[in-house]
Amino acid sequence: QVQLVESGGDLVQPGGSLRLSCAVSGFSLGYYSIGWFRQAPGKEREGVSCITSGDGMTYYVDSVRGRFTISRDNAKNTVYLQMDSLKPEDTAVYYCAAGPVDFYSDFDDPLMYRYWGQGTQVTVSS
Repeated sequence: QVQLVESGGDLVQPGGSLRLSCAVSGFSLGYYSIGWFRQAPGKEREGVSCITSGDGMTYYVDSVRGRFTISRDNAKNTVYLQMDSLKPEDTAVYYCAAGPVDFYSDFDDPLMYRYWGQGTQVTVSS
């Protein structure tokens, strides 16, 4: 049974940092790429980052490039999203998702992902 479980969301002040985790079960990280999405109230779900299954290519949306870092630990079957220099506009529910994504042009398309976690809340506020 495939399961993705996010954790690490919290309330943090602007300029602070958080590390989100996505624990995967039911398949190995070499089989599907893992993406991070976020959804703020009243807004569409937005692709934030992705790490591909094979060679571990990493992709980022422009608004987080240089502040967020995606990585994976194959031994723990877990993907991380390190978020630094957080801004109030980063406030959202963050989801991880798994799917057969290989190219930058696809990483932010929710339809490319087959499995989703339940989400974790990130709030950036003073």
